[in-house]
Amino acid sequence: MSRVGLKPIEIPNDVEIKVDGTTVTVKGPKGELSRTIHDEMKVNIEDNQLTVERPSESKEHRSLHGTTRSNIANMVEGVSKGYEKSLEVVGVGYRAQMQGKKLVVNAGYSHPVEVEPTEGVDIECPSNTKIVVKGIDKEKVGAVAANIRAIRTPEPYKGKGIRYENEHVRRKEGKTAK
Repeated sequence: MSRVGLKPIEIPNDVEIKVDGTTVTVKGPKGELSRTIHDEMKVNIEDNQLTVERPSESKEHRSLHGTTRSNIANMVEGVSKGYEKSLEVVGVGYRAQMQGKKLVVNAGYSHPVEVEPTEGVDIECPSNTKIVVKGIDKEKVGAVAANIRAIRTPEPYKGKGIRYENEHVRRKEGKTAK
């Protein structure tokens, strides 16, 4: 059984955490994040450590305990370091480029696909085959990266498509292989 909820969260010196009822606000050098937690979870801050306590040992409380602790830890890491996801565009004629704040992806369709970044997320395109999604909110960064990947998921025969930087695409043999 996981004991993630029992681990204390170390609060860096440049991060400030404020708990107001069920709302936890984390402020750091990169920005500010706020989240509403379950009303039965208790958040305690003492000696630059944050702990989350659960009221009982029921299955629901145990699962909420670990989830709440992980969400707060992700907020602390986001405002202090930030999150980044890198994607690669693989395929002949497939490319990505920035037009202002929009990402324009040519991925084998009859028209280029435009992606608007959501609030709090930045998209960079250092080369025409690499896309970098950055932000302080782990959920938003992952969602934007997944939406970009969904434009053209990697296919198993030639490996063409948009994939995460270190993603391994299982390759299949074609029809002629016996």
